[in-house]
Amino acid sequence: PLMVKAAAGGGGRGMRVVRTEEELEQAFLSARSEARTAFGDDTVFLERYIENPKHVEVQILGDRYGNLIHLFERDCSVQRRFQKVVEIAPCLTLSPQTKNRLYDYALQLMRAADYSCAGTVEFLVDAEENIFFIEVNPRIQVEHTITEEITGVDIVRTQILVCMGYPLEHPQIFIRDQKDVQIHGCAIQCRITTEDPANNFQPDYGTLVAYRSASGFGIRLDAGSAYPGAVISPFFDSLLVKVTAWGRTMKGAAQRLHRALREFRIRGVKTNVDFLLNLLQHETFVRGEATVNFIQDHPELLQLPLRRDRGTKVLHYLAGVIVNGHPDVAYKDERKHRFFRPPVVPDFEPGAPVPEGSRQRLQRLGPEGFARWLKEEKAIQYTDTTFRDAHQSLFATRLRTFDMLRVAESYARHHGADLFSVEMWGGATFDVALRFLKECPWSRLQLLREVMPNVCFQMLLRGSNAVGYKAYPDNLVVRFIEEAARYGIDIFRIFDSLNWVEAMKVSIRAVREHTNGIAEACICYTGDLSDPSRKKYNLQYYLDLARRLEDAGAHILAIKDMAGLLKPRAAEILIPALKETVSLPIHLHTHDTSSIQPATYLRAVEAGVDAIDVAIASMSGLTSQPNFNSVVAMLKGHEREKPIDLPSLNRFATYWEAVRQYYYPFETELRAGTAEVYEHEIPGGQYSNLRPQARSLGLEHKFEQIKANYKAANELLGDIVKVTPSSKVVGDLALFMTANDLSK
Repeated sequence: PLMVKAAAGGGGRGMRVVRTEEELEQAFLSARSEARTAFGDDTVFLERYIENPKHVEVQILGDRYGNLIHLFERDCSVQRRFQKVVEIAPCLTLSPQTKNRLYDYALQLMRAADYSCAGTVEFLVDAEENIFFIEVNPRIQVEHTITEEITGVDIVRTQILVCMGYPLEHPQIFIRDQKDVQIHGCAIQCRITTEDPANNFQPDYGTLVAYRSASGFGIRLDAGSAYPGAVISPFFDSLLVKVTAWGRTMKGAAQRLHRALREFRIRGVKTNVDFLLNLLQHETFVRGEATVNFIQDHPELLQLPLRRDRGTKVLHYLAGVIVNGHPDVAYKDERKHRFFRPPVVPDFEPGAPVPEGSRQRLQRLGPEGFARWLKEEKAIQYTDTTFRDAHQSLFATRLRTFDMLRVAESYARHHGADLFSVEMWGGATFDVALRFLKECPWSRLQLLREVMPNVCFQMLLRGSNAVGYKAYPDNLVVRFIEEAARYGIDIFRIFDSLNWVEAMKVSIRAVREHTNGIAEACICYTGDLSDPSRKKYNLQYYLDLARRLEDAGAHILAIKDMAGLLKPRAAEILIPALKETVSLPIHLHTHDTSSIQPATYLRAVEAGVDAIDVAIASMSGLTSQPNFNSVVAMLKGHEREKPIDLPSLNRFATYWEAVRQYYYPFETELRAGTAEVYEHEIPGGQYSNLRPQARSLGLEHKFEQIKANYKAANELLGDIVKVTPSSKVVGDLALFMTANDLSK
């Protein structure tokens, strides 16, 4: 085979390999064309092509007085497209005899040319250590740095002094003869380029958003215009910076260079840094055995990690918030900030055993046995919604994992054994965590599970809508349930926004067949059972629905009173009837928008409900759930009392009270309970968001009309069950009617 090569070339340009006679003409023409474009000279020549050799070059220094010495060799075999990428000095694998021949050939050639100044004589060496001359480069090479590192000779300075007429032996240079140049250690140079290794090393260009280089003992940087804001042009070489590492051994130099490359931060353009990191750890390279085909023979070098550029994103985010304010915070009241109290987590013994709780009971009894235990247990059971629905209803789900995690372990140790479950996931968690809090909801679940191992975790699942706002394929819903269970969810509260049982069956079946968890299927309550004139959602409607959910495989039946419409007298009617109709335990959920739901709970407890949803005192009331602390006090001495340490519970209320201060921009603007909820039937979680929505549309001054139109929109739609996502349909229609002055 032949190599067609540009006479004025460099950097692998204007070079073509020719293996057959038919390829020669095309290679000749394309090499000339590339050479003319790159160098302004289309002269090419032919030379023998050596298969997979090592590329070794000898550094020469000569003065004007006939003194000529070599600075040993460099191994430049790691190449792509005939362009050097990484260089090593000295070559590790050539025999001393071959090296001496290389030095001798280089010196003979340069003496014959009466050469002075710095220059490089380049060779190829095959597997049998046969030597083939390539070319002479009468200039400083890019890779001169590694020779300087191992010899201590400043080649650039020496070249200038020689051109000024200094002999090599002059005290300013002090190279009297060849013996004055010795090798010390090993050096490696990497070229950091703005190229994409995964895309055949295609050059990239753009603006450097961030640039941070490395340093430290044995590290040398040779850089040009590399700084934040620098523009990388497509019209120039892609070299950004040369990084040279020196070490006493090849392995030491490679490790030092690897550390330095890890410290680089270059953002805005693609680079070859990850490729270089892979290369520096490759055993073939570290042994010095790489040849010119090393990169193409080892595709694993191009298996690059996915970088998320988190540091730069965080800096941009923080800078934007500091300068422009948080985009999701409508206002700040600096006066309030002066009075913020630091949240205090109740003390606990970190090393003490965590008391067993409902989770251990579920694992011991299994789902069916756990449901039987709940039905047979006389004491009322509590689900704490503080970690999810309470803050969703009070301040738009904005509670951060940070504030939950800080108190979670203490709460699990003090009260984990007191709780039926902690509702902490699902609902709007995914949407808000990802869109507004910039958090991973899966990480939240995982982190809380680690510190709260003794209590059942409960989530709200919107049936075929999962945790979104549209219907998803069945297989996706099933897989989501499997993953949620694997991450730590024990109880799946499943509902459909229109009480359509068919949309819940896939989820119920997935929980039963693919997890060891509990399927808690919901009746979404609306209307008013205590009002005989409200005939659409009558007692028979709910009893039929309960039977169908039991037939579908539910372990527990939930009454989901999302707007807080279940009045005390209605609870007395509904719960005993359900108890007679189905054999499932009953779990009651409500919102305290009207401020009378503790009375509903008292009647429900006396009617035989098995579990109720509550929220810690300082996170309760209004559109949230009834007050956990107060309900515990209310039932003290009751025949169904579940004894709980109330002073301890109050200490946790103090923690959440202090935390809640920081979320004031998102707080519900409902200041007291309201009986209007029985007119418009707006769910608690939606109520806290409706006024901010109206404000964003310029309709806040018509908020009373929006509430009236919510009732009208519901009637237009046929008096439907209103819970996400159906409640959003009603709310959007109400806003549309108000904005356009439309009536029913």
